[in-house]
Amino acid sequence: MSSPDDPMPPALPSMWRALKRGYEAEPRLLVVAFGLALLAALPDSLLALWFKMLTDGALAHQRRLVLIAAVGLGASTTATWFLRVMSDRTQRRFRDQVTIALESHVARLQAAVVTVEHHERPEYLNRLAVLRDQVFVLDHMYMSLFSTCGWILRLGVTVALLVSIHPALAFLILFALPTVLSSAWRPGVERAAQEQGAPANRLARHLFVTATTAPPGKEVRVTGIADRLVADRRAAWDRWYGPIAKARWGTAFWQMLAWGIFGAGFLGAVAFVSLGIRATPGDVLLVLAAGSRLSAYIGATVGEIGFLFGFWLDGSRRMAWLEDYATAMSEKADTPVPPQLSDGIRFEHVSFAYPATERLVLEDVCLDLKPGTVVAIVGENGAGKSTLVKLLCRLYQPTSGRILVDGLDLARMPADTWRARLAGAFQDFFRFEFKARRTIGLGDLSRLDDKSAVVAAVERAGADDVVGRFAAGLETQLGPTWPEGVEVSFGQWQKLALARGFMRDHPLLLILDEPTAALDAETEHALFERFAAAARAGKSNGSTGAPVGRITILVSHRFSTVRMADHIVVLDGSRVAEVGAHEALMAQGGKYAELYGIQAAAYR
Repeated sequence: MSSPDDPMPPALPSMWRALKRGYEAEPRLLVVAFGLALLAALPDSLLALWFKMLTDGALAHQRRLVLIAAVGLGASTTATWFLRVMSDRTQRRFRDQVTIALESHVARLQAAVVTVEHHERPEYLNRLAVLRDQVFVLDHMYMSLFSTCGWILRLGVTVALLVSIHPALAFLILFALPTVLSSAWRPGVERAAQEQGAPANRLARHLFVTATTAPPGKEVRVTGIADRLVADRRAAWDRWYGPIAKARWGTAFWQMLAWGIFGAGFLGAVAFVSLGIRATPGDVLLVLAAGSRLSAYIGATVGEIGFLFGFWLDGSRRMAWLEDYATAMSEKADTPVPPQLSDGIRFEHVSFAYPATERLVLEDVCLDLKPGTVVAIVGENGAGKSTLVKLLCRLYQPTSGRILVDGLDLARMPADTWRARLAGAFQDFFRFEFKARRTIGLGDLSRLDDKSAVVAAVERAGADDVVGRFAAGLETQLGPTWPEGVEVSFGQWQKLALARGFMRDHPLLLILDEPTAALDAETEHALFERFAAAARAGKSNGSTGAPVGRITILVSHRFSTVRMADHIVVLDGSRVAEVGAHEALMAQGGKYAELYGIQAAAYR
């Protein structure tokens, strides 16, 4: 498994992988864009030669030489303009196409990872936060690379022209090396400072969103914390930007020194040609023109190299890291998901600690969940109820122990296939702001456009009253920020999420993790009782006629609801404290009876 302490992949191989990704997306456009970038470099780099020929021809009264130089200047100017326009248009087209491909690639990589560890682990979040910022402009990496090759070609032609005057002028390249080295070194130093300050930058963005968006608006105003948010946001930004500014000042000093070295070498070259050798006026003009352009070309080259190493190349390294991480986290799926449950689900000494922590959220959990039963999971906050559900959904793997489904290891089953046999709703549901029919239909992609399936799911969830209040029914756009969109209350969103979870007709496992907290106790109890009855009845699979043997997992803080479950699992301090039916647990007078009594007293 990948570790955040591991270095990211090497720069050049990462860039090569990104180039291959761009070639796979748009092979013809990439080749044409690269070819035009190189062609556009030639006319411009020959201008010094035409100036030399023009000067020598004019002084020697050689009309033919002057004519050649004039035609060359005109052709270079025209070709430079024409090829630049063609190159820009082609590159723009290539960038538009490859941007979509790269964004889709990064999104697909993150979604393909079986677990959600990379979405919750702070070290990974820092890398992913930077990658999300970079992926939208990562297409510039290709243009930067093409431009770098074009500038290098200009440099090569210019150095060849200088060497044609005297071989010693090749030493100008040595004087230029410090500028190249400093430009390649600078971005890494600055990027390290940015990486170090990524948590502060994320905090600054979070505070800015909190202070400027609608959802927290009421509490921001009622509590009067706006000024505090602004101050905290500024402090977080300073913690992020301070080290970056310091790094930039340090690298700027060394770059200034490097350019001073090159400037001294250029002045020496001009003096050498003017005074040290027998050179024609055209030769001197060529050195002046080519030398001045050499400084411009070196500046452009090291600038592009700086971008490549500092931003674009760094982005490709992060994308390569994500590719490697997704590959490392790929599952070893060699066990099929059973079509129906006969033995049920068993937890064998399962323990779990969240990544980068040592505290066990679940410790040595042993459970037997039988087909056709309703199992309620209760416990105080932090006891591990939702974590147990996450393990069942394979959002995480147990730290130790294993989960068996009909005697087969769940970890070796294809996650997508297993999740396709799950249904239900969760307390931290997402608000999909689509039309109501689509928001619900997403629960079963195969029947996304099946209106009758959506209507049935609405009925199962008891969400008829919600859809009935919408003017356009299931065709109502949800969310007030969209054209003709409607405001939806939290309780309404919760019922729509519940309906989405009930789109699948014959799940092996139905999970209801506090999905009805906004509903009143009576409505919640009636809803859960209806589904418990269906589970106990062993409803037949319509295609085979065989009983599905579904297990229903119910997580609720309301003990009046969970008392109707066949088995109640009581979690206390990460361990299973008690298991049994309501009457038996009450008779034991243990943890369950204590919690039940506390809640009952509160209702009295």
